[in-house]
Amino acid sequence: MQRRRLLQGAASLAFTAAALSRQKAHAGGGDDRPVPSSPPPLRPGSRIAAVAPGTWMEPGDGTLALLRQRCRDRGWTLLTPPELDGRWRWFSGRDPVRLQALRQAWLDPRVDALFYVGAGWGSARVLELGWRIPASPRWCIGFSDCSALLLAQLAAGSHGGIHGSLGGSSPQWQRLADLLEGLSVSPLQGRPQRPGIAEGPLVVSNLTIATSLIGTPWLPDLRGSVLVLEDTGEAPYRIDRQLTQWRSSGLLRGVAGIGLGRFSWARDDVLPGDFSMEEILLERLGDLGIPLISDLAVGHGAPNLALPLGRRARLDGATGLLELLPS
Repeated sequence: MQRRRLLQGAASLAFTAAALSRQKAHAGGGDDRPVPSSPPPLRPGSRIAAVAPGTWMEPGDGTLALLRQRCRDRGWTLLTPPELDGRWRWFSGRDPVRLQALRQAWLDPRVDALFYVGAGWGSARVLELGWRIPASPRWCIGFSDCSALLLAQLAAGSHGGIHGSLGGSSPQWQRLADLLEGLSVSPLQGRPQRPGIAEGPLVVSNLTIATSLIGTPWLPDLRGSVLVLEDTGEAPYRIDRQLTQWRSSGLLRGVAGIGLGRFSWARDDVLPGDFSMEEILLERLGDLGIPLISDLAVGHGAPNLALPLGRRARLDGATGLLELLPS
């Protein structure tokens, strides 16, 4: 047991070192001082910037009004820059405009957190345009298309990215707020699929978005990680295609354990004799020899419970439990 802990600790150190090395390579050197593992907890008076790095928000979308009230209830101030009202085709503005809004919010010392709103598509275009994420910690919350920014943040060595929805029920919001305020949260209960214990830093993402980052500098090293995946709108055969690419590229070698969130699709995408979604997920991931659980309340749909990227977690394949470890 002691040897297992030592090996897991070494894996975590390797994960962090690799991420920091990539960030230094992007920046051409830089500050060698230790980087804090997470941002300071939010407190009354904290300021949060809403940023739309992808698609524009639908007219009449009540997300911002709900967020503003929820932030006000906690003593936080939600900043809504004019760029949120922008629109260019299906994006919330041209790429340079979205990049400037993201950069300004990230680098503003008066801003304590970024809320990614809008989602849809377009976050990776901001990365492609040249945004280099600093290694300093920063609270950034989003999911779906914004997984690209969360993964790039982790790859840069910056902690504070949280995969989660900014809407939803009060309990869902409370869990996110607790994470932002440095409080403990309950474990997530999934369904056991393959037994075993895995411990390592969390990497959480939409599968399609993570697949689109293969071969780029924005996908973090997965070795030693507890990987949590979700997706929506993809038929089982397309999930099969993506996971086959992950297997063939070697991305899954060294992953400590896998948790599966919600996978949703159109029912008529499955014809008689086809694999069901559950069957293809287990067929593609069940033979890796690592702990595996499914049916986590993570991803598109309700509830979408928040999980922090880079935070050490423990996945129990026999009980289906995924819990965060003390930081």
